Amino acid sequence: MAFIACQFFSETLDLSCSMHVILPQALRKNGGTPGRPPKDYPTLYLLHGLSDDHTIWTRRTSIERYVENMNLAVVMPAVGRSFYTDIPNNLAYGRFIADELPTIARSLFPLSSAREDNFVAGLSMGGYGAFKLALTYPERFAAAASLSGAVDMLHRAIEEEADPSGELRHIFGPAKGMAAKGDDLFTLADTFADRLDACPRLFQCCGTEDFLIEDNERFAAHAQALGLPLHYTTSPGIHDWAYWDTEIRKVLGWLPLRRPSAM
Repeated sequence: MAFIACQFFSETLDLSCSMHVILPQALRKNGGTPGRPPKDYPTLYLLHGLSDDHTIWTRRTSIERYVENMNLAVVMPAVGRSFYTDIPNNLAYGRFIADELPTIARSLFPLSSAREDNFVAGLSMGGYGAFKLALTYPERFAAAASLSGAVDMLHRAIEEEADPSGELRHIFGPAKGMAAKGDDLFTLADTFADRLDACPRLFQCCGTEDFLIEDNERFAAHAQALGLPLHYTTSPGIHDWAYWDTEIRKVLGWLPLRRPSAM
C-alpha cells in the first residue's frame, strides 16, 4: 500500500485543503516486484466526523491494514464542521465534496470514475455526509455506509432553533428550508419510492448505547418502509472508536467490489 498526504488549493472553497489517500501498489506474481498498476482503482471516499479531520481514520483505526489486499483506494478529505453541506453565504462544502474533490483525486491518482467502482462511507457527521452524497448523486455511487450517523439533521435543527447562536442554523440555514435544499435524508430517501433500482446499496449501523440510536432507528424504519436496499444493524456500543474500528471492517466486507482484472 502507498499512503499519501496531499494538500491542494480548492477553487470552490477558495482555500487550501487536505486529504489522505491510501493507494494499492500492484505486485507482479513472480516475487513482489512492483508491477504496472491497473488503470483505474475502485475508490472508497471515507468521511470524518464533527471536530475531526482527514487524519483521523488512519490515526484511530487500522484502515490501511484492513484494505491492503482489497485493491481499493481510500480517499479521506477534510471538511471542518461543515456537515458536507453548502453553508449559506459562506463555504460550498457540498459542491466541494461532490464535484471538485473527485475531480482532483482522479487527476492525481488512477481512480475509477465508474459508478460501480465508487463508494462513500463515514461516521457520525460523516455518516450523514455519506448518505447525503449517495442519495443526491445515485448515478455516481454504487454503495454508501453510515456508522453511527447523524441521519436526522432536520429533527436536530428544529430542536436547536430556539438558540439564536446555534451552530446548525449557521450551517443549514432555517430548518424549514432544509428539505427543499436537499439537506434532509428522509426527503432524499422519499425520491426513490418509485425508482428503487436507482438507489445505491446502503449500510447503516449504530451502537445501542449511542446517543444517536433513536435517529438511526427512525431513518432505518423510514428507508425500510420505502423498500430501499438498506442493511441495518445494531450491536452494543457507544459513540467511540472501538465501535467504529470494528464496524468499518464489516463495511469493507460488505462493499460490492468487482473482481480485479488480471495483472
